[in-house]
Amino acid sequence: MALKVYDLQCEHGHVFEGWFGSDDNYESQRERGLLTCPVCDSREVSKKLSAPRLNVSHIRAVQEGEQGQASVAAPSAAQMARLQAEVMRHIRRMVRNTENVGDRFAQEARRMHEGEIEERAIRGTATAQEREELVSEGIAVMPIPDFLDDERLQ
Repeated sequence: MALKVYDLQCEHGHVFEGWFGSDDNYESQRERGLLTCPVCDSREVSKKLSAPRLNVSHIRAVQEGEQGQASVAAPSAAQMARLQAEVMRHIRRMVRNTENVGDRFAQEARRMHEGEIEERAIRGTATAQEREELVSEGIAVMPIPDFLDDERLQ
């Protein structure tokens, strides 16, 4: 079975992927309140306008070659460049929608996790040890390259 991959967005603007067996499967899960944002747990989730994608990794051959060998058409350089640019736009948009807390990142993330302060999207700096400690405490963190945090690119 080919899975449909949709770009989803919560009411707070967090964008994430959802994989579904069909459009009806997506609608059914949405109507039953089963879809939640992985960032803020919002149940107000909608499909973003995007090109449809199918997860067909289980299919070994897309097309039979002249000598009976399986062949798959690779994306063109222009298609890859467009995809890379789109990924960069999404990442920069995500970074732009966060508060830079600098070297207080670990403390702020921990305070949010413990309910001391309201949750919000943050970014900042943390040592490898601080990141490991946060993860061991059940706090999800994701390192981003410095060039994506360059405020001039926003």
